[in-house]
Amino acid sequence: MGGMNHFLLAEPSGSAKDRYGASARYGAFAMEQLINKVLQRGTGRKANLEIKIFGGGLIASALTDVGSKNIEFVHEFLENEGYTISSEDVGGTFARRVMFKPHSGRAFVKRLDSSAAANVAREELTIVGRRRAAVVAPRPVADDIELF
Repeated sequence: MGGMNHFLLAEPSGSAKDRYGASARYGAFAMEQLINKVLQRGTGRKANLEIKIFGGGLIASALTDVGSKNIEFVHEFLENEGYTISSEDVGGTFARRVMFKPHSGRAFVKRLDSSAAANVAREELTIVGRRRAAVVAPRPVADDIELF
């Protein structure tokens, strides 16, 4: 049994707290949901979990350094919950692609070159721009966690 999540922000701030509520788009909720689902479907023993973390790179100077904040959040969250990180590849100035094989527990990381990172940064800036421009009533978030 295994799972993986991806989030851009550790937790909602300001008006986003009211607008989006608890959502797996934020690290605090995503981590709780992922760990709880894996424990429910696995042995239920926290000690059996093997935790690996990836990401948090500053992929474009146009973006604020949310990556370092996310790295700090994940380390603090896992420490507070009593988990040990078995391996990590975090920080830097590049984007990553992660492939996870839950059957074996192996994770493969590819650090992307600057042109690929620039594309990722452009896509993220576009998404941020669309969210700022759109004034749409939020839809309730069901369960946007995907278990593998």
